Amino acid sequence: MNKVYFDNNATTPILDEVFDSMLPYLKEEWGNPSSIHWAGRCPKKGLDEAREKVAAFLNCSPVEIIFTSSGSESDNLAIKGVANSKKKKGNHIITTSVEHPAVLKTCKYLEKEGFEVTYLSVDSKGMIDLNELKESITEKTILITIMYANNETGVIFPIDKIGDIAKQHKITFHTDAVQAAGKMPLDTRTLNVDLLTISGHKLYAPKGVGALFVRRGTRLVPIIHGGHHERNRRGGTENVAGIVALGTACEVAARDMDKEVARLKEMTERLEKGVIDTIPNVQVNGGGSPRLPNTTNISFEFIEGESILLGLDMHSIAASSGSACTSGSLEPTHVLLAMGNTAELSHGSIRFSLGRTNTMKEIELLLEVLPPIVERMRSMSPLYAGSNEPVVFKR
Repeated sequence: MNKVYFDNNATTPILDEVFDSMLPYLKEEWGNPSSIHWAGRCPKKGLDEAREKVAAFLNCSPVEIIFTSSGSESDNLAIKGVANSKKKKGNHIITTSVEHPAVLKTCKYLEKEGFEVTYLSVDSKGMIDLNELKESITEKTILITIMYANNETGVIFPIDKIGDIAKQHKITFHTDAVQAAGKMPLDTRTLNVDLLTISGHKLYAPKGVGALFVRRGTRLVPIIHGGHHERNRRGGTENVAGIVALGTACEVAARDMDKEVARLKEMTERLEKGVIDTIPNVQVNGGGSPRLPNTTNISFEFIEGESILLGLDMHSIAASSGSACTSGSLEPTHVLLAMGNTAELSHGSIRFSLGRTNTMKEIELLLEVLPPIVERMRSMSPLYAGSNEPVVFKR
């Protein structure tokens, strides 16, 4: 049975050309890029060229790119780095209630260190209110950190408008763009962002590499101390092979973006329409808001999402019940709860996130096997058996 992968927001497979670009730095060019002798020269060149590619992808200067081990490290460096550099000016941070755990848990940590954090709410469509953001700003506000696109629902926040607000109040602004990268343009010259996070394994590069854009003039206290790597902002010998792969992945993403976005959007729209037309009592979470072209999060009333996943897995179809970073939790996803969904409806949600390897034929296969799975699970559900002509959700 062919394996079908609809969990690209969790991680992506490595593209062949990305894999090929990193191979020499795993074997032949194994030197330390900080060494001035022959063994370090080629790795240093590969590092510099990758930095230029990532900078081109984000439309910034290479000196504004810091390489890290992951999106989570980049988020931590951005948030803790700014907070610690500005704590004499203020201690207030603004974020949202639907951020990735790498942001939420970092903010919770800083609260224990004496910082105050405002968590903006979202409406039933997963969108924030810019007026709430404006009203939350105080004289002590030093940082706004708001994701570009939500990893669970795909909802895209108005980062350009948020950046304008931050700039007007002279507040440092960071965005976690891990899920947006490769699915929409990220132009740091037109966006009023001071820091921006991306991650390799969401871009068809390997796990273990990420990058942080830091606009010139933005003060940042390192969280990893060591050598003079990354312009003294992140100690530790660079993962050259991973960084080279990230550079290639960014190059490929920029080259193919228009074509790939159109393809993903067509498949996602077909998936959503097929589910709504064939399965009653479903809800598209975030429907009505701008969303990523590859992501749809659908709640199936009366049943657990985990049971649907197991049913799909029997057909070798992989999907997700939420963020991969919280998949071990028995709690309903914080994102859907923040949107006003009940715990029961949140538990019945499935995220389908499409990628380069997916085809329309796979979408049709999913639409063939999913309705019987849902019908079978509901037939065993006491909630469904006890319902009286439940409302058909199509939001």
